[in-house]
Amino acid sequence: MNITKAKKHLPLSTLSVCIALASQPSFASGFDTQNGGTTGGQGGEVVYATTGTEIHEALCSRASSDTPIIIQVEGTINHSNTTKVSGDSCNTAEDKIEIKEVSNVSIIGVGEGALFDELGIHLREASNIIIQNVHVRNVKKSGSPISNGGDAIGMESNVSNVWVDHVTLEASGGESEGYDALFDMKNNTTYVTLSYSILRNSGRGGLVGSSDSDDGNGPVTFHHNYYENINSRTPLLRHATAHAYNNYYNGLVSSGMNPRIGGQMRAENNYFKDSKDPLGTFYTNDMGYWQVSGNIWDNIDWSEEADKLYPAGPDPVSTTSISIPYSYDLDDASCVPSIVLAAAGANTGLAVSDGSCATTETGDGDGTDTGTDTGTDTGTDTGTETGTGELGTNLALTGGADGSSKASGTSYGNVIDGDTSTYWSPSGTTGTVSVKGLTSTFNTVRILEVSGTEGTVTSWSLINYDSGVELTSGTSLNALVSVGDINPAKISLVINAASDIPQIAEFEVYNQQ
Repeated sequence: MNITKAKKHLPLSTLSVCIALASQPSFASGFDTQNGGTTGGQGGEVVYATTGTEIHEALCSRASSDTPIIIQVEGTINHSNTTKVSGDSCNTAEDKIEIKEVSNVSIIGVGEGALFDELGIHLREASNIIIQNVHVRNVKKSGSPISNGGDAIGMESNVSNVWVDHVTLEASGGESEGYDALFDMKNNTTYVTLSYSILRNSGRGGLVGSSDSDDGNGPVTFHHNYYENINSRTPLLRHATAHAYNNYYNGLVSSGMNPRIGGQMRAENNYFKDSKDPLGTFYTNDMGYWQVSGNIWDNIDWSEEADKLYPAGPDPVSTTSISIPYSYDLDDASCVPSIVLAAAGANTGLAVSDGSCATTETGDGDGTDTGTDTGTDTGTDTGTETGTGELGTNLALTGGADGSSKASGTSYGNVIDGDTSTYWSPSGTTGTVSVKGLTSTFNTVRILEVSGTEGTVTSWSLINYDSGVELTSGTSLNALVSVGDINPAKISLVINAASDIPQIAEFEVYNQQ
């Protein structure tokens, strides 16, 4: 295997990861394994890229448009470092990562993580593509900057055999805020699998078929994905066949799986929580169909059937039978939330289900061991010292705060006001709150729940917002968390699960000596 050096040598640990991930591992399962299978850049040159321009240069430097290539990506990819590159083996653009008129390509996040910031990944007339271990956020179709029609990952016009695995796709709102979808397939996009991925905070999850006449798409598989705070389209399914198993849907606002115009959805052993109309035919009288088994419907708000409104519940039953041509193992639906929260998304060590209601890592997709170790509690002090004290100065006091949602009567700013009697709560049991405007290095974080509510949060993560890398995670909030010496301008607390509405009094940041 040849390795091309871009800005620095590939470390041996990264090389071993690349070799392991060049093709699909044993846990891969889905429609992308059909039609000849999906191997991406297996057997091709390995190229390391830290800018969008370098990704395009790697595509354009090949002998031909179908010469296999594995592109390892690290760092933040954005508009400022992404330009159009020309060549006989590529067709690129400056405002997106363009995988156009090419085949046999793998794009894999390594090292400290690959963050595509406000820059979408576009597949057009492409085949045999693997995208793995990357984070794509805040891609807009209106406002500034714009990219890829507002889709985090968009596929259109004769795209086939695509495997997207362990990615994080997120927006900061819906169409009125300038965003479109997280994962779109249209105009003859076929044999696709999305696995072990996070889709969150978007008005639209994604679609299969862009119009009533767009009938050449699918089949597609969705498994072990986490959908959080999505308004609709998980997915919108026109004409096509889809298989969704072992996914966790939390906080679907208006509707979820929406097969219509003959679209067929096989939904098995999924977990649906705190959601409205997660399955049915919506916004049309052109019916779709579904086959359901083993799902858990937890606190679901089902609408009454009406014109252009055909929910599958409150007691979903199958309306069709769908044959699946590939083999797959089903986790029990009761285990799905814990498995998916531990394994889905970028920078999780490519963790997957072990088949026994737990997870195991398949490789350090980001070049480091992020694991599931929650032994980061360096103390149990839950005092209210928020200024200068034994920990030093609370750097959050001079910063700002924002987040994904807030309950009535609460404020993001309450977590950085030094007052433990005020607090922020998300609009549901999950959500994100961030401290921003940080200007110096820090190494310690302390999260304080309101007195008397300790233990409400049952699954959480700390995220370096600038890089998208998960710093640590746990099943209960600890008093002090060591994150090593880092200096992002923004750090996020992501609450993945809670027994009730969380109440976060303070989000403190220190450079402990």
